[in-house]
Amino acid sequence: MRYEKDHKERTRQRIVGTASRRFREHGIEAEGMKSLMSAAGLTNGAFYNHFESKEDLTREAVTAAMNERLGRLRHWIESGEGLAGMIRSYFSTRHRDHPGTGCPVAILSAEVARHSGIVRSAYTDGVTAFIELVAAQWPSLPHEEALSRATALYSLMAGAMQVARATNDEALSVRVLDGGMRAALALADA
Repeated sequence: MRYEKDHKERTRQRIVGTASRRFREHGIEAEGMKSLMSAAGLTNGAFYNHFESKEDLTREAVTAAMNERLGRLRHWIESGEGLAGMIRSYFSTRHRDHPGTGCPVAILSAEVARHSGIVRSAYTDGVTAFIELVAAQWPSLPHEEALSRATALYSLMAGAMQVARATNDEALSVRVLDGGMRAALALADA
């Protein structure tokens, strides 16, 4: 059977996209290659046609998830709703209840900290790009002050989302989301 010219790259991107989502849904270590490849509609053997190791795939999946988050921030900026729109969307129960398409920082940070330098570098690059874009939303502030505020904002957002997801008390979870949103909006407007 003859494949289209870009078949291999499209297959690779399908694996990366599946891994990005499933790592956020189940965790990097909890996601086995067999279930991941099955979810991508491929056999285990196809994995090594595209990646040297699970760590190689993890790096690409983390990069894809971080780029997706950055794209969502750009969407809110370009829509005119800016940081406030992004913050309101972030602190929603929809985001809380769908980690597979949500913020990788809020779900993968603890696991990434235990991975190799290549995975941690991909994560660091994504966090840095996000913080830089947030900081650019305060052009009247000195750059270091804007970076500090952006770092605090992203940390607040990710931490609040972690707590909201971890509790089994719906009322408490919603309070965490509401409190996080109020604090983030205040920080963004300060």
